Amino acid sequence: MIPDGGLAPDRSRWVHPRYPFFLPVRILSRVFRGKFVAGLRRAFRRGRLDFSGKLWHLAKPKCFVPFLRTLFGKEWVVYAKPAFGGPTQVLRYLGRYTHRVAISNHRLLAFDGQRVTFRWRDSAHGNKQRKMTVSAEEFIRRFLLHVLPRGFVRIRSFGFLANAHRAVFLPLCRQRLASSQLLPTSAQASQRATWSCPVCHSDMFLIERLTAAELSSLTHPCASIDTS
Repeated sequence: MIPDGGLAPDRSRWVHPRYPFFLPVRILSRVFRGKFVAGLRRAFRRGRLDFSGKLWHLAKPKCFVPFLRTLFGKEWVVYAKPAFGGPTQVLRYLGRYTHRVAISNHRLLAFDGQRVTFRWRDSAHGNKQRKMTVSAEEFIRRFLLHVLPRGFVRIRSFGFLANAHRAVFLPLCRQRLASSQLLPTSAQASQRATWSCPVCHSDMFLIERLTAAELSSLTHPCASIDTS
């Protein structure tokens, strides 16, 4: 999860993002494609790819390299979900993964010393509750697939939520965020410009004064900028 904004370098104000989305989906798909192909190329050099059946010929470098080039001829598709409805939905979704084990006790139905019977949800058929019986060894194998590798944790926080800074930065973020959302009406009236945004046709307000160097990095059409 990435916050919708952050503290300014001098920590005097909260900086809102310029765009209402995290990443452009088309650019994200191309970056993912490049990373994936680079990983394939690296695994091939290390001899970690196995080719069998109709793919046996790709084991030769003169065949594998041209094959990688063909992967750039198509647009790759990445799955990008719309934003959640609110913080409650986000916490409910994450809680299913961060604050429970692989299977809860109430889903375990029977164990006869050799086989385990448990309840599972069939999402492909209307989330119907079904029963499954597997051997004890298979049940343990599936359970251990959910155990994190050594050095990994379920939740790792960075930035103003990192353990070393959270006590100081988190209250400061809340304070700056609240002040940025409560601009006095008199201040708005004094900063009202005499023109409208060419894109959304709303009144334009003076947000901040920027130097020429700072202005070159901003392209948002709804920002009223005074460079004097």
